[in-house]
Amino acid sequence: MSFGRAKKPRASLAYDELMDYAAKVLGSKMKSERDLRSKLVERASPDEHGREEVTRVMEKLKELGYLSDERFAADYARLRQENEKLGRRRVQQGLMQKGVPSAIANVAIGAQYDEVDETALARQYVERKRLKPPSGDREQKAKETAKIMRRLIAAGFSSRVVWKVLRDWGGSEVEEVDVVEDDA
Repeated sequence: MSFGRAKKPRASLAYDELMDYAAKVLGSKMKSERDLRSKLVERASPDEHGREEVTRVMEKLKELGYLSDERFAADYARLRQENEKLGRRRVQQGLMQKGVPSAIANVAIGAQYDEVDETALARQYVERKRLKPPSGDREQKAKETAKIMRRLIAAGFSSRVVWKVLRDWGGSEVEEVDVVEDDA
């Protein structure tokens, strides 16, 4: 059962129209090759000819320098680290979700994060998100500490860095556990 009007199917776009559409999409927001390809496939004809036109558009955009997973990954990593203060792992997850090959993602992340003090970045994240040190009675402190830990881990910081930030606040009465980390 559907409510409202049914959407009228869009007409399939030819090569020139796909090229214009791709330029419009890339002009509004940077895209990985996989993300742009999926947007173009939605607008192209569903037959073999449509797939060939999408491939031609993608190749032309790469040739012109408008589309590059390497540049996308570098920009993505830089913006997430500088603006959002996210940790290495969160940026890597984001690039994987965008379909950037892991070799390209690892190079971009390495270039962006190798000289970064992750503990200082985590402190900046805490400040940006206005997280407060755990307070209250023992039970309340434990709950708030766990919440902060979850936020920092979700933001892509290693458990080692999370513990440093919590220790700097002092008074965190949570015992650190040994965690084996894969720093790959």
